[in-house]
Amino acid sequence: MAFLPNKVATGTSSLGQSPAYVLDHKIRAAAEHGFSGLEIVYSDLDRYSKLHNLSINTGAKQIRQLCDDLGLTVLSLAPFENFEGTKTPIQERLAVASSWLDIARILGASYLQVPSQYGTNCTGDETVIISELRQLADLASSAGPIISIAYEPMSWGHFYPTWEDALRLTNLVNRDNFGLCLDTFHILTRLWASPFEPSGVYPDGQEKLADSLRRSVKGIPMEKLFYVQLSDAERFDPPFSKNHPWYLEGEAPEFTWSKHARPFPLETELGGYTPVTQVLEAWLIDMGFHGWVSMEIFDRRMRDEAYKPETAAARGWKSWERVQKSIAEGYSKRSDHTSRS
Repeated sequence: MAFLPNKVATGTSSLGQSPAYVLDHKIRAAAEHGFSGLEIVYSDLDRYSKLHNLSINTGAKQIRQLCDDLGLTVLSLAPFENFEGTKTPIQERLAVASSWLDIARILGASYLQVPSQYGTNCTGDETVIISELRQLADLASSAGPIISIAYEPMSWGHFYPTWEDALRLTNLVNRDNFGLCLDTFHILTRLWASPFEPSGVYPDGQEKLADSLRRSVKGIPMEKLFYVQLSDAERFDPPFSKNHPWYLEGEAPEFTWSKHARPFPLETELGGYTPVTQVLEAWLIDMGFHGWVSMEIFDRRMRDEAYKPETAAARGWKSWERVQKSIAEGYSKRSDHTSRS
């Protein structure tokens, strides 16, 4: 089924989280199951390089060659975390950024993915944040090929947790190579899905989600939406509390949720329950976004050595087929309703 024109990628962390499986194995599994692109997770590349006694740049060259041989596009290098506003010398952080950007260029990645700040050693001074993100974007465009900064609003982020916050920041940074990566998990766990309610849904969740999606369709410039990430979430049963076995003091509940219970979209048999289709109907149909979509899931089941990357890749592709079918059915119903009106 090919209802949607979007090319489909997957994060390498979504292909297994057991140290038994190495990056090249994950990449082959993705290619075998229909994916067109990859988000290369830095820790996967680092472990691959160390396992083969290579510098990380040499490891990146080998991975780039493998992707080229398999006809896979490297979408991004991810995640470059807690950069903006961290209370360490900016030149030190830019030096690290420079090495990541070098690796991204070797991989042929178009984007460096930057999640919004969630660290503890940071400032909320927006003047500082804007200045530092401008410096990062300028560094990424100072050599060729230019790398774009895909800024991702995180539902547990300190300062820019929503698409509106992140879009406002994007406009303030005001660089052509600075835009958004939007993830269904973050919008849903910020507005709709609750870890605390027995129902798993905030009392006003549906109203807030629908309103936010309407505004996103009208408010997000297409040129500033770089790509979209897809995942679902499992309902907490019982609701999340300090007595929950996953509870960590000081960790945001949404972060805990993300690490343990974030299956592929529409995997209802594994507990997925959020209205992913509603979000994607807004972004992919109503907004008309035809760019890359990427699976980014974190499933505790994948930490088991018995869980192979081939199984994860098959799950991911089946999920994408379900997404397409669900959106196509919704589109058909809306079209029928409009024609009868």
